[in-house]
Amino acid sequence: QVQLVESGGGLVQPGGSLRLSCAASGFTLRYYTIGWFRQAPGKEREGVACFSNSDSNIEYADSVKGRFTISRDNAKNTMYLQMNSLKPEDTAVYYCATSRIGRSWAFCASREALNWGQGTQVTVSS
Repeated sequence: QVQLVESGGGLVQPGGSLRLSCAASGFTLRYYTIGWFRQAPGKEREGVACFSNSDSNIEYADSVKGRFTISRDNAKNTMYLQMNSLKPEDTAVYYCATSRIGRSWAFCASREALNWGQGTQVTVSS
């Protein structure tokens, strides 16, 4: 019953903020590299932010640098994506994911994950 359950998506105005949560069950999240990906209609899925458990390096897509922050709470077995200064271009379905890939940049560039969340819709509109 390995599972990732996402929450926190919704509708927000440009310039606003949202925090996405991804709760893991059936396994211990801290042993895996974690990542957030997104997919907008008509576009391919892209890596947004990835965080390796092997080192302190965090990879962010250029489009979200300075605005998004990935984090994990090992006690809660949960990962988060804090999204600030949101833009209409951030509108997408966001997915959390885990991997055995040991480097954050390699996971964000990958099309594969060990487990995927169900996705949560983020809509940025006035």
